[in-house]
Amino acid sequence: MILRRPVMDIEGLRTENRVKKESWKTVLTLAYQSLGVVYGDLSTSPLYVYKSTFAEDIEHSGTNEEIFGVLSFVFWTLTLIPLLKYVFIVLRATDNGEGGTFALYSLLCRHAKVSILPNGQLADEDLYEYNKDGITSGNNNKGFGKKLRSTLEKHRLLQKMLLILALIGTCMVIGDGVLTPAISVFSAVSGIELIVSKHHHQYIEIPVVCAILVFIFYLQHYGTHRLGFLFAPVVIIWLFCISTIGVYNIFHWNPHVYKALSPYYMYKFLKKTRRDGWMSLGGILLCITGSEAMFADLGHFSQLSIQIAFSFVVYPSLILAYMGQAAYLSQHHIMDTDYHIGFYVSVPEKIRWPVLAIAILAAVVGSQAIITGTFSIIKQCCALGCFPRVKIIHTSSKMFGQIYIPEINWTLMLLCLAVTIGFRDQKHISNASGLAVITVMLVTTCLMSLVIVLCWNRSVLFALCFIFFFGSIEALYFSASLIKFREGAWVPVVLSFFFLVIMYIWHYGTLKKYEFDVQNKVSINWLLGLGPNLGIVRVRGIGLIHTELVSGVPAIFSHFVTNLPAFHQVLVLFCIKYVPVPHVRPEERFLVGRIGPKEYRVYRCIARYGYKDTLMDDVEFEKDLVCSIAEFIQSDRNSSTSDLENESNMAVIGMMSTHENGIKILDHDDDKGNSSEATTSGPRKRVRFLVPESPRIDREVRAELHELMEAREAGMAFILGHCYVKAKTGSSLIKRLVINVGYDFLRRNSRAPTYTSSFPRASTLEVGMIYHV
Repeated sequence: MILRRPVMDIEGLRTENRVKKESWKTVLTLAYQSLGVVYGDLSTSPLYVYKSTFAEDIEHSGTNEEIFGVLSFVFWTLTLIPLLKYVFIVLRATDNGEGGTFALYSLLCRHAKVSILPNGQLADEDLYEYNKDGITSGNNNKGFGKKLRSTLEKHRLLQKMLLILALIGTCMVIGDGVLTPAISVFSAVSGIELIVSKHHHQYIEIPVVCAILVFIFYLQHYGTHRLGFLFAPVVIIWLFCISTIGVYNIFHWNPHVYKALSPYYMYKFLKKTRRDGWMSLGGILLCITGSEAMFADLGHFSQLSIQIAFSFVVYPSLILAYMGQAAYLSQHHIMDTDYHIGFYVSVPEKIRWPVLAIAILAAVVGSQAIITGTFSIIKQCCALGCFPRVKIIHTSSKMFGQIYIPEINWTLMLLCLAVTIGFRDQKHISNASGLAVITVMLVTTCLMSLVIVLCWNRSVLFALCFIFFFGSIEALYFSASLIKFREGAWVPVVLSFFFLVIMYIWHYGTLKKYEFDVQNKVSINWLLGLGPNLGIVRVRGIGLIHTELVSGVPAIFSHFVTNLPAFHQVLVLFCIKYVPVPHVRPEERFLVGRIGPKEYRVYRCIARYGYKDTLMDDVEFEKDLVCSIAEFIQSDRNSSTSDLENESNMAVIGMMSTHENGIKILDHDDDKGNSSEATTSGPRKRVRFLVPESPRIDREVRAELHELMEAREAGMAFILGHCYVKAKTGSSLIKRLVINVGYDFLRRNSRAPTYTSSFPRASTLEVGMIYHV
C-alpha cells in the first residue's frame, strides 16, 4: 500500500539551528567539565616532576642553582609547549571540531589524497564536513604547497611513511595508556613513605598501588558518565590545594623564588651540571604529561572552553605549585642526606593525610582520562582499517564518545601491573612515560607542519619556523629521554613496536584484500549477459550482499550464483565505508545507485561513516536500507539502463529519520489474515510506504516501489563473504609470513564486523572464498 502525506518545509529551521553560536554560559560550562576530563593527568604532574628530575642525575650542592634551574625549565616548558604550541596553534588544526593524531592525518588525507586505501569517491568531497573548512581537496595550494601536495600524491613510499608516522604517534598514545596510570598512582601513594617507617613503606606501597590500578580498570565497564560528575570537582579541589600550598611555601620559605623564572637560570643550570643536567631533562619533561589530551579530547569540548580552562585555571595553578616546591626545597635540600625530594615533603605535616587522599583521587581521574582516550583512538584505528576489530561497547546513550573495549581494557591493566611490579621504582616508570609523551608531541609537530602548508595554505616559512622552534625543544627532551633507554625508556619502545606491527600487518592485509576485490570484480558485460533473471530463478525477498567495493560487482556474487540455482527478486550490494571526516550527517548517510537496467532490480547502497561515528542502530537497520532504496527509486530520473561504473548515477539519501519531505516506511504485523495476498492464516509483516503528494509518481516507479514493498514483506536474507587470505605462489618469505601467519592469526582472533550483529542469524548466509594476494 502506498500512502500520500503532505510535504513540510523545515529547511529554514535547520539552517537557523546550525548557525546558532555557543553562549558564554555554554562555554564556561564546557570549560568546567573539561577540567575533569582533559586535565586530570596534567594536574597531577607536580607529584613526580622534582623527584624524577633529582633521582640520580644531579648531585645536591650547597647552592640553589639546581633548584632554580629546574624551576626555570619547568616554567618555560609549560609556557612554550602546552600554552603557546597547543592552546594557541595546534587547537586550531581541528578536523571539524575533532582533534588528535588521526584528526591531523585525516586532514592531510582529505586535502592531499594520501590515503592508502583506494576507496575514495568524488561524492565524498560533497559531504558537509568534508569541505566545511572551505577547502575541498588541496586545489587551492600555490607555490611550494602545490609542489608538496603533488609529490605526496605521486610517491607511494611517502604515503606509507606518513601513515607509519601517524601510527607511531598512535602507538605511543597506547603506551602512555599503560604508563600514565602506573606513574600517577605510584606518585600519589608515595606519600605513605613520610608517614610509615621507611623500612616498611615499600611492602605497603606496591600492594596499594596494584589494588588501586585494578580498581580503576574494573570501573571502566560502568562508563565514565556515571562517575564523571565527580571528576571536575576532584580536579578543581586538587588544583586549589596545590596552588594554595604553593603560595604558602613561597611566602613562608622563599619569597624571592620568582627570580628563578628568568631563562638565565636555565643557562646557569646547564653550565654547572653539564651532562647530568641534560640527562635530568627527562624528568623535567614530565611537567607537560597530559598536554596532548587538550588536543585529543577536543571533540568533546569546544576550542574556546579548553583555552579558558588551561589559561586561567590549570596553568597558573601548576606554576604556583612548582614555585612553592622550589621555594621549600631551596631551604631544605641540604638538611640531611636521606632526605627525599618530592611533592609531599613540601606539604605541611598537619594536612598530609587529606592531601594524600585528594592526590589519590586526582590520580584516579587522570588515569581514567588516558584510558578513555586510548579506547577512543583504538576505535578510530579500527574504523580506518588500521587495527583488528574489537568489541566496542557504548556505555552511555546520551554522551557521545563514552565507549568501553573489554579486550583493550584488560590488556592495559595486565601491562600496567607488569610495569608497576617489574620496576617497583618511580624513576624507571618516569623514564618510560617521558619518552612516550615526547614522541607523541614530536609526531604532532611533524604532522602540524604539513597541515600548515597543505590545509591552511600558509607560507612554508611559517611551517619551517614552527617545526624548527618547537621541534628543537622537543628533540632536546627526546634525546634526554632516549639516553635512558636501558633505565626504563625501552618499555614504550617495545610496547609501541608490538602494537605497530599488529596495526601495520592488519592494514597491509586489509589493503591487499581490497586490491584483490578490485582486480577480480565482475564486469558489467557479464551481468548484462545473464538477462533480467540473472540466469537463475528469482524468488521473493531481498538479498543483501555485503561487499567492501564501492564500484563494480564483487567476485563473491559470481561465486554464489554459480553454485546456487536461485536468488532473490531484489538484490542489494551493500557497503559500509569510512571517510576521512569525524562524522557524517544522517542526511548524507547513504549513496544509492542502480546496477544494470531497471528491470534487473539490482541496487548498490553505500553507507558512509566518519571515524568517530557510531554504526547503524540494530533495530532500524532494515528500515533505513529499504527506505533509502525507495527514496532513490522515486527520485531516479535516469534512462532504463545505468552505467555500472558511473558514480554520478548514485544519489545521496539520508536515513529514514531525516526524510521529512520524502518517503517513510511503516510496517506492522497483520494477524487478521484479511489480505488477499496472504498465503497463511498466521501473522505476517505488512509494509506501507508513505510518499509525498508531489512530485507525481508515474506507473513504472509505482510498480518498482510495489515490488520493493512485496520483497520487504517476504523478508531479507544477508549474504556475508567469509574470505581466507593467502599469499599467492611465488611471494617473498616476508610476505608469506605477514599474510599466511600474521594477518591470518589476527583475522581468526578478531571480532566479526559490528554491523553483522544486526543481521538475524536465521537469515544470514556466509559464503567462503580464498583470496590469493
